[in-house]
Amino acid sequence: MSIEKLVAACVWIGFALYITGLWPDLIDLLEKTVLPLGRYKVSLLTILQAVASVMGTLMVALWAGAALEQRLMRLDSVHSSIRAVMARMARAVLILIAVLVSLSLVGIDLTVLSVFGGALGVGIGLGLQKIVGSYISGFVILLERSMAIGDMVTVDKYYGQVTRINTRYTVLRGLDGVESVIPNELFVSGPMQNFSLSDRLLRLSTKVTVTYDTDIEKLLPMLDAAAATVPRVSKESPPSAVLRFFGPDGLEIELGFMIVDPENGTFGVTSEVNLAVWKVLKSNNIRIPYSQREIRILNEPMPVVGVPPIAKDLAPSTSGDTE
Repeated sequence: MSIEKLVAACVWIGFALYITGLWPDLIDLLEKTVLPLGRYKVSLLTILQAVASVMGTLMVALWAGAALEQRLMRLDSVHSSIRAVMARMARAVLILIAVLVSLSLVGIDLTVLSVFGGALGVGIGLGLQKIVGSYISGFVILLERSMAIGDMVTVDKYYGQVTRINTRYTVLRGLDGVESVIPNELFVSGPMQNFSLSDRLLRLSTKVTVTYDTDIEKLLPMLDAAAATVPRVSKESPPSAVLRFFGPDGLEIELGFMIVDPENGTFGVTSEVNLAVWKVLKSNNIRIPYSQREIRILNEPMPVVGVPPIAKDLAPSTSGDTE
């Protein structure tokens, strides 16, 4: 909408100048105003014509790029990452062609751009390494398909669901709703955990300790059945309860289960499984032992018994001498 307003304002200004007769004088002034550009001199009129031509061809290129992207995104036979790479590369090529064609139509020698190309190369070499690295990493991620939109990943200290993969950065939405904007270079240069790369199964577990008089062979199947009643627990990979250790306080049991929606969090489903386990233990009168510790005090001093009272002072009386 702002671009349309800008174009409309320029048209109305040009129309007003033409009606008032100031248009030829303005054109003559712009043509006589020359700006040095390296070894060349370019008139201000040529620069404005180039800007207008570039803007027009860019609008056409962006429109064509958007139409091509819509066509590519409807190709279900191609992976979404490949479609995104093809769409962005096509848009970049169209924009480059539009700029070069518009400058050539105006009559600007493209060799003039070599000055800016050299300066841009120096700037990239000195201060834009990480930005360029993030752009290249974005294409690498999309081509390698190491992650896709909807995957649950962990990189550095960030964990969440991939909601957007741009050319320079990726957006992760955490389970608390906070979105993190992470440069793509971080996904390529360092280790990353993808919980949804080959499948969306995620294993979770909970532990419980019971007394030694518990019938373990009867209890383990009941725990499996209790965990299977939780809606989010996978039925294709059923839960499995195993006896892990003979602990100092009792028998330690681990109940493992799988979920297929890690993007919905893990605390809620773990709480539901723990509640199901607690109901099984309560209904079968199975006790969870308390930690018991025996404390011994070594080298305890013997108690002192029958301490006599302190003797009174037997100092001689000072009331007087006896004869």
